[in-house]
Amino acid sequence: MNYVSAENLTKSYGIKVLFENISFHINEGDKIAIVAKNGSGKSTLLKILMGKEIADSGTAIINKDIQVVLFDQEIDFDSNLSIEEFMMTLDSEPILALKNYHKSLHSTDHDFIEKALADMEAHKAWDLENEMKQILSQLKITDLEAKMGTLSGGQIKRVALAKLLTETRAEHKHTLLIMDEPTNHLDVDMVEWLENYLNKAKITLLLVTHDRYFLDSVCDIIWEMEDKNLYVHNGSYATYLENKMIREDNLNATIDKANNLYRKELEWMRRQPKARTTKSKSRIDSFYETEKVAKTDTRKQGLELDFEMKRLGNKILELKHIDKSFGSKVLLKDFSYSFQRGEKVGIIGKNGAGKSTLLNIIQGFEKADKGEIETGETISFGYFAQKGLTYKEDERVIDFIKEIAEFYPLANGKSLSASQFLRLFLFDDQTQYSPISKLSGGEKRRLHLMYILYQNPNFLIFDEPTNDLDLPTLTVLENFLQQFQGSLIIVSHDRYFMDRIVDHVLAFEGDGKIRDFVGNFSEYREAKSREEALEKNTAVKPEPVKETAPITENPSSSNSQKRKLTFKEQRELETIEKEMPELEEQRTKILEQLNNESDYEKIAKLSSELETVSEKLENHEMRWLELQEIM
Repeated sequence: MNYVSAENLTKSYGIKVLFENISFHINEGDKIAIVAKNGSGKSTLLKILMGKEIADSGTAIINKDIQVVLFDQEIDFDSNLSIEEFMMTLDSEPILALKNYHKSLHSTDHDFIEKALADMEAHKAWDLENEMKQILSQLKITDLEAKMGTLSGGQIKRVALAKLLTETRAEHKHTLLIMDEPTNHLDVDMVEWLENYLNKAKITLLLVTHDRYFLDSVCDIIWEMEDKNLYVHNGSYATYLENKMIREDNLNATIDKANNLYRKELEWMRRQPKARTTKSKSRIDSFYETEKVAKTDTRKQGLELDFEMKRLGNKILELKHIDKSFGSKVLLKDFSYSFQRGEKVGIIGKNGAGKSTLLNIIQGFEKADKGEIETGETISFGYFAQKGLTYKEDERVIDFIKEIAEFYPLANGKSLSASQFLRLFLFDDQTQYSPISKLSGGEKRRLHLMYILYQNPNFLIFDEPTNDLDLPTLTVLENFLQQFQGSLIIVSHDRYFMDRIVDHVLAFEGDGKIRDFVGNFSEYREAKSREEALEKNTAVKPEPVKETAPITENPSSSNSQKRKLTFKEQRELETIEKEMPELEEQRTKILEQLNNESDYEKIAKLSSELETVSEKLENHEMRWLELQEIM
């Protein structure tokens, strides 16, 4: 079933053309990711599909039988509503049936009660409330009476996401789900749960995300928006990168040919031909077309730069026996760590575990309850926080950067101009001379990042740097950080980004405990998973009972208390010892399925299976002990 058909869409803002004559189709079951740098028109395209923007030309036809649902960065809500009331503002027949059913519980009108029950049945709404609460629970929202106005920005995003998923579940007609950066403000456990949910859900999805692991897990089609065009790639993120490289290689070959032709044609043009004949007019027109191709800039600024970093002394940063609590909540407990020159440390943990608090303590923004902090005299911090950029309303991008310095120093004695450094981070000449107020949200975030790096610090601290950054910018940032010779601390839930950059992990594991792990993010997660599996196996598998025979004067009398197992008992023991590991494995698999399942009916079925398997395993363990005692 075709959901959307777009033909020759064009959209401009003033002289800036976002995309030109692009065409595409979305069919039922497609799971599509959009990849583009900020300011390329991703959000505008989504708004056109939602009917909130109008294209300059072209058509976008939405199938009348489908519903389009958007998860946006801007959330509209009444701050006086509780979370539960906000969730119930969904405009769908199953939700209305559920609300009427709750009213009927306090009603004496038999006709109203019968209709409410009939509507619940007709719209299959019996399990909807439980599923709604389960989705909220998975997103760490448990107090449904809390007012929306009291929530943090991240909590509001998570409640809005839960509402969207519930709406998609509640609607039994065809739905196109559009999601703009859904993984922002989610910790790793939540992101992985959302991956599993979207993978299992029978939905059609159009997604904008910077999380490459999430993209690879959920989507099988990638739309690349670049140079006003839209390119479609079927397959993984790696396939997209390979296709893009091939296209650029072909373009560079075309440009080389155009350059050779351009030089020859330029000699002819300099003779000032009179455009009187059709032939000369055609050749002049062809010259300008060739010139356009020849002057195409395909440089993606993937430069190998040898940065001249401010000198680091012998002492970098040392934390000694740091404690920090808020009321009864312990964030740091007797934490000590000595940062080394060139070390790239990733800090991970659940939301609210204390990661940002540690960054604030390191920089002196917040005081520890106990302990010492020693910072080297030569240390110059560069802090990229989650708060926005501060700028004058009419200030231009280039002037904003030049306020720091005209040039960025390189180790070979050369330097980059402010304009060259801006191009390195994907700001073209036109954007450099635009007012900052005209930039998109993602472009402002990119400029903020660049502003920090251009100050040339030798100790970088990044708190969630990947939020709202596009994939091309993330690639440039990763290349920059891999060459960075100073020390680096990153707090991020972006698994791909962390795997590429960090070589050391500090994991907040709760109750003030911070684990020091040498390796990248995925290696830590694998080690943690192995430990948890080992703990489960140790907890379930019985230890053999070792009994010490009483010391007697006549040993033979002790042996006479024992007897051999009968043939039937021996066979029973062998069967039990064979089946127990199988039951343990079966139990572990059911638990994993339960953790990842979102369908209420399947949860009920799995819970029943778990109870049966656990009971059988327990009976086997008891019988195994009895047979051991007989022996």
